[in-house]
Amino acid sequence: MRETPAPPESSNGCPSGPAKPLEPYVTLDRAHWSSLAAQRGDTLDADTVERLRGINDPTGLAEVREVYWPLTELIQLFMTRTADLYRASHAFLRVDERKTPFVIGIAGSVAAGKSTTARLLCELLRRGHDNPRVDLVPTDGFLYPNAALAAVGLMGRKGFPESYDRSALLRFVMDVKSGKPEVRAPVYSHMAYDIVPGEQVVVRQPDILILEGLNVLHPPRLHPDGTTGPVVSDFFDFSVYVDADARDVRRWYIDRFLTLRQTAFQDPHSYFERYAGLTTAQAKAVAGDIWDTINGPNLALNIQPTRERATLILRKGDNHQVDAVRMRKI
Repeated sequence: MRETPAPPESSNGCPSGPAKPLEPYVTLDRAHWSSLAAQRGDTLDADTVERLRGINDPTGLAEVREVYWPLTELIQLFMTRTADLYRASHAFLRVDERKTPFVIGIAGSVAAGKSTTARLLCELLRRGHDNPRVDLVPTDGFLYPNAALAAVGLMGRKGFPESYDRSALLRFVMDVKSGKPEVRAPVYSHMAYDIVPGEQVVVRQPDILILEGLNVLHPPRLHPDGTTGPVVSDFFDFSVYVDADARDVRRWYIDRFLTLRQTAFQDPHSYFERYAGLTTAQAKAVAGDIWDTINGPNLALNIQPTRERATLILRKGDNHQVDAVRMRKI
């Protein structure tokens, strides 16, 4: 009679079972993730959450408590360990340099909720035990002005990597990270759908800088000679990608467009004022076409491929709420 081979043993003498495939991320469900947050009495109030969340974004107090507090505490842990490494390495090198800002990148699709994530993190991190100075800068300000985009035929690719002044964005992050006393960034108006001439946001040596945008995790470009240069993500200490199924994001985008048609688009100064008079059916068709020709392809070609470069991925379900978190293994 043939014997069945015994299962392989682990190093402690116990059967190890089938080997699990190795992955660079550990995945935690919502229940596990929410259990990681310490009990806090200073959570945000409903009015503050309402002010910080985006249009049609259902984020509420439960989402803040169960998703964003654990994320805030994890980032604070990274900040502490990064500061420890900074002090130890500079002591070893026998140099005395000013501590540089902790830089966080927030990436994701149009309408996925990355702006809400960035604003919530900004507010929560400011409430840390030492009340750090936190600045939030959207990368929309580094889009080329509409006139410049139109001159080279790129208005139909606004939001694609080539529509940004990537050199200016890189200089901005490098200057902030190097501790420059004052760094300025252009300002973008969603109402005008363009850069605001002469207007700037000023960053003065913050403890934390949050940089939010579609392409902040984009990898370096390969030059004709085979070399690459630095990119903004090289200077990130932590990064978050807000993820969701593309079909859900398309639906959220159309829903947001319908809401804007009845609100911001009604303003005669709005770039999109011409859409204010559309019927619901017409507005859905226009929004769907914009998604299918611009935002959808940009997501598929340029944004989603950068997801695995993030430190942490917030995965949203079809209800626009986070149902799982993927964390890169240390």
